[in-house]
Amino acid sequence: MDELIEVLQEVRDDIDFKAEEKLIDDSILDSFDILQIISALNDHYDISIPAKEIVPANFNSAAALLAMVERLQEEN
Repeated sequence: MDELIEVLQEVRDDIDFKAEEKLIDDSILDSFDILQIISALNDHYDISIPAKEIVPANFNSAAALLAMVERLQEEN
């Protein structure tokens, strides 16, 4: 989780990703942030996040993002 938090902090260092659980629901992240996060995760974890995974549930918290990353790594 710490590794993921570091990647997320590179995108937005003003967000407490460890505590926030409604990043999308509370409009903390905007569409540009989401695109930057997708790019950062793709590069850092050597994965490809398909369009079907770009849903609010996968981006609402660091835990949800980590679950998605781990799932995509297992598929590869």
